[in-house]
Amino acid sequence: MSWTMETLGAVTIWRPRDAPPGVVFAMTTRLGGVSDPPYDRLNLGRSTDDLPDAVTENRRRVLDALGFSADRVATAGQVHGTRVVEAHGPGLHRGADGLITRERDLALAVSGADCLPLLFCAGDAVAAAHSGWRGTAAGMPRIALDQLLALAGAAPADARVFLGPCIGPCCYEVGQDVADQFPAAARIERNGSVRVDLAAAARLQLVEVGVPGDAIVDPPACTSCQPAWCYSHRRDRGLTGRQWGIVGRQSAAAAERGAQL
Repeated sequence: MSWTMETLGAVTIWRPRDAPPGVVFAMTTRLGGVSDPPYDRLNLGRSTDDLPDAVTENRRRVLDALGFSADRVATAGQVHGTRVVEAHGPGLHRGADGLITRERDLALAVSGADCLPLLFCAGDAVAAAHSGWRGTAAGMPRIALDQLLALAGAAPADARVFLGPCIGPCCYEVGQDVADQFPAAARIERNGSVRVDLAAAARLQLVEVGVPGDAIVDPPACTSCQPAWCYSHRRDRGLTGRQWGIVGRQSAAAAERGAQL
């Protein structure tokens, strides 16, 4: 399994080659929106100083391209923690970094600009989680999976997990205090510096609890390495936009609508 870059309508996104039927997974790039520099072009983050109308239009374009209604999206407030909540409808869920749902035609979205987005499905449920170094070290990948499986009544072997673009070990140099919170297999020592591999740390947690390794899709890009595609908080010194990781289960009618756009 792997990601492939596609242009749908006005926007360019990553989607997996073989997503389960009826489930939409997507990771946005910065291509195809209306935001001006330094947020150019497809900034989806309302926490930035971008024009609110530009963010609204960018979100509409993405959701339309995927076959979701612009008023049927649930987002997480994101506080770099491990709280996961069940979304029964659209809106901002404050104080949460993860969302789970069994609702159809409801898109779950988490934002990032170096942190790791995680998208899950199992049984009739889906989940989205935002996992920076704090969340990953505290077990967010495993916690989100556990809550998804409880909602779906499924086993780890039934899950599929898609890891989105995040800062890679090529660029993510950290202090020893941060590195010490990660297993040795997720740390790289090079030329006197220590780097952390967030995706590897997430994969280790998920495999340890029973998710098959071939059911986990690795990130399509390092956010810091790809300024043409990705926003990066570290690379751009905080003055940057946000990309989304999106997952949702669609009704047959919504899937057909998306295919026609």
